[in-house]
Amino acid sequence: MKTPRTVLVALLAGVALTACAGPGDEPASPSPTGAAPVTSQPDPVPSVTPSRPNPTWKGGPSTPPGVGGTTITGTIRAGVEPNCLLLDDHLLVGGPRDLLKAGAKVEVTGRPEPGMMTTCQQGTPFVVESARPA
Repeated sequence: MKTPRTVLVALLAGVALTACAGPGDEPASPSPTGAAPVTSQPDPVPSVTPSRPNPTWKGGPSTPPGVGGTTITGTIRAGVEPNCLLLDDHLLVGGPRDLLKAGAKVEVTGRPEPGMMTTCQQGTPFVVESARPA
């Protein structure tokens, strides 16, 4: 008596799963591992292109901050983790590392990114768009 019930439950489960398929969808055949093959490709990762060239990284004049941009001037100090640089309470992310060093007096332009994850445990991340000696 249990065998007909088991067959009925399996049959109903198969019908329910088939009903989920859209029109024209073909059932996926299992791969050697038993998993259904991936039929769609993930979206490509967009490339990041700077919105404007950064002449100040090569010693050129300072550029005005863009929308939401900020300019900070001061002396850089080292953070507690290696390669972490702080200016006021901002963690400097990016920028020309030959200019941005602990002890350097600089003017940096960029934007704060408080939600950005970093390995440095100090300061609000500040994405540097341009930098020059102060």
